[in-house]
Amino acid sequence: MRGLRAGAAVVAAVLLAGGAGGCQLVSPGDEDQGPITVGTTDTVTSLDPAGAYDAGSWALFSNVYQSLLTYTPGTGSPVPDAASRCGFQGKGLRTYQCELREGLTFANGHELTTRDVKFSFDRILRIKSSQGPQSLLDTLESVGTEGRTITFRLRVPDATFPFKIATGAGAIVDSTRYPADRLRPGTEADGSGPYVLKSYRPRSVAELRPNKHYQGAVKHRGGEVTVHYFRDSAAMSKAWKERSLDVAGRLMPPADIAAHSLSDTGVKLMESAGSETRSMFFNLRDDSPLKPPAVRRAIAAVVDREALARDVHRRTVEPLYSLIPQGLTGHTTSFFDLNPQPDPESARGILSRAGITTPVRFTLTYSQGAATDEEAALLKRQLEGTGLFEVTTRHVEWTEFRQGYARGDYDAYCVGWLADFPDPDNFTTPLVGRSSSFRTGYANPKVEQLISTAQDSSQRSRVSKDFRAIQEIIAQDVPVLPLWQKKDYVLSSASVSGTQYLSDGTGQWRLWELGRL
Repeated sequence: MRGLRAGAAVVAAVLLAGGAGGCQLVSPGDEDQGPITVGTTDTVTSLDPAGAYDAGSWALFSNVYQSLLTYTPGTGSPVPDAASRCGFQGKGLRTYQCELREGLTFANGHELTTRDVKFSFDRILRIKSSQGPQSLLDTLESVGTEGRTITFRLRVPDATFPFKIATGAGAIVDSTRYPADRLRPGTEADGSGPYVLKSYRPRSVAELRPNKHYQGAVKHRGGEVTVHYFRDSAAMSKAWKERSLDVAGRLMPPADIAAHSLSDTGVKLMESAGSETRSMFFNLRDDSPLKPPAVRRAIAAVVDREALARDVHRRTVEPLYSLIPQGLTGHTTSFFDLNPQPDPESARGILSRAGITTPVRFTLTYSQGAATDEEAALLKRQLEGTGLFEVTTRHVEWTEFRQGYARGDYDAYCVGWLADFPDPDNFTTPLVGRSSSFRTGYANPKVEQLISTAQDSSQRSRVSKDFRAIQEIIAQDVPVLPLWQKKDYVLSSASVSGTQYLSDGTGQWRLWELGRL
């Protein structure tokens, strides 16, 4: 779902008119002007950390819940939050310990103890929600506590484990308020993060106020924030143009971003190097028309990424030819190396040699995002233009969409990925590993071996060869077809500061950094 930074600099460029940006404390007049209003098209699928593994839910979690570790602006490695210190113990990267910070309480006033920490991890692994983050904790064997010390025992060496517990998978919940063996229903959340969830209406609005009990890595106390959730980019664009929002985040229509000008009085555009990617995933189950590798290779041979970037996304995205985006250790151009240009004749030959009858008929399903209808329509035209495929496109509501691909209901489906933590492992293990978040049915022992080898090294800059090897295999097997990567864009009133901290590739949505000039 989120991330960027290992081996990459995060760049923020501010284009503004009628004001100056920057990180400032909340001014004395902020409360008089009311909450800062923020818009997004992301969907919150659950308020329970054991039941959600998506960008919209985790964006809210990073404000309401607290983890042992977190990311602060400008850091590429996790730093203590609910913990006072953390680190691997002994040799082999199989034992990780944290010391819990003293004096922590949940926003409801209950004491936060090591029991709550253990309870939070144990219930994720016990509940095993198909929509939850248990796949991110697949190397975790057990959690033990003694005094203020929490000890994580890992099944195999995992240098990325600190990154994982700094995400929504490490969110600490109140053990007296959450069931141990099932998800908590309702519209309330009990966490210890920088904000309290004052009220929440699903798919509509979340009202946040500062948590007076919070203690941790966040030193800047923000003001009240109201988040509005829009059904699509067009609806958010309309609200932005009517100026009913102070900040417009994910995902504004590409045309709105491309049309921004320095002459736009009182408007600020924040652009940061991001790692959001979008790919076409394939169902490899026995009853899928896309199970034969030749069919997937033929699709890879004809998709025109340049046209997607140019004609649909107005060059607000860049074509992507590998699982790992540009800027991260291990990035390659493995798909480009095999198919530097769309080649229908090559695709025809691939299908013919495999004895595949054409046209191959399948359904391409998609859900939320910017310009998704136009994107699906162009992919359909590209594939059908070869005479080799007949494609039915289908839009599905986000919650149903996630449940559908987990069940294997779709032949092919387009979905974005915003990494959970800034390491190339998060663009391989969750996408093509045995515990893939996308339930494609793909499994390759060599890929698993390379994933394990990379996780066994604490020197992340030295594992690029393993990630390059993984991507070469994926370009041959094609369980997933990378389409594009994009930067993060945030539009705001020039009178709002701190928007450069809303996203920096670490998965943190720092609403507490917002203020009024």
